[in-house]
Amino acid sequence: MIRVGIIGSTGYAGQELVRLLLTHPQAKIVWYGSQSYVDQKYADVYRNMFKLVDDVCRGEDLTALANECDVIFTATPQGLCAKLVSEEVLTKCKVIDLSADFRLKDVEVYEAWYKIKHASPDYIKEAVYGLCEINREEIKKARLIANPGCYTTCSILTAYPLVKEGIIDPDTLIIDAKSGTSGAGRGAKVANLFCEVNESIKPYGVANHRHTPEIEEQLGYAAGKPLTLSFTPHLVPMNRGILATEYASLTDPKITKEEIRAAYEKYYKDEYFIRLLADGVVPETRWVEGSNFVDIGFVKDERTGRVILMGAIDNLVKGAAGQAVQNMNLVFGLPENTGLAFAPVFP
Repeated sequence: MIRVGIIGSTGYAGQELVRLLLTHPQAKIVWYGSQSYVDQKYADVYRNMFKLVDDVCRGEDLTALANECDVIFTATPQGLCAKLVSEEVLTKCKVIDLSADFRLKDVEVYEAWYKIKHASPDYIKEAVYGLCEINREEIKKARLIANPGCYTTCSILTAYPLVKEGIIDPDTLIIDAKSGTSGAGRGAKVANLFCEVNESIKPYGVANHRHTPEIEEQLGYAAGKPLTLSFTPHLVPMNRGILATEYASLTDPKITKEEIRAAYEKYYKDEYFIRLLADGVVPETRWVEGSNFVDIGFVKDERTGRVILMGAIDNLVKGAAGQAVQNMNLVFGLPENTGLAFAPVFP
């Protein structure tokens, strides 16, 4: 049985980790870490856990936690994991970080976009970017995993095969993405109040959203060169879900939709969590809600010589906690879908 500790267990992503791991056949949560609710019963913070979790919330001492756990999930704001991680911790257990602290390989890029000094840059090179469908073999050997962001997971997986195969010009890529409000976290913010969000949709982080360099870096590896793209996120009045609609020019207007589909199938045919939709079917967030699936569709625009790519995920599952569990499964030699092989919730 894998002994699990969660730092930040009372945030939305942390609570989703708890929900998923409670029914995981090979994992047991032994530490519910929380900075805000120390010594309070976890089920008093999240009443959906009444009679399911009897534990109280504990602190965020990663060194003490490493003595009790085989793996630690850090579902915390940027900067905290970098301050807490150490060689002592990493020699005792695996760390899967859900923040951005180890996603970007250039510390100067991280500090420029996140406006904080990186506390442990020596571990950046070692950390493996935890996008399982792309970095599976590296993840299996890792002791520090940088769990990708929610927007980035959806955006990268939707475009990756076409970038890798040279079917689209990645420098023409425009990503228009929309997320439910849980992506902003559980903290009290006026902009996220019901009356501020309901019956409205708004772009934010225009031309400067912090997931931009992450998407560029990972798709740049696929392209074999640095690239620059446009990414604009939007907040929509729903709890969960991300829908990314991406536009790019084909490298050859004569490329057929059959060739585009073949590229997707080359990389995703055997991927349990990626569902390539039939022609004429577009992704919808409602069909992935509560699941670890990624639904992907595309349309070739014959008139413009461009292709329109569409992807949908649940931002708290494949975009955070589910992907983290998927990473844990890989690290501990379990089938990748262990504890995650459940259907999306509908309605």
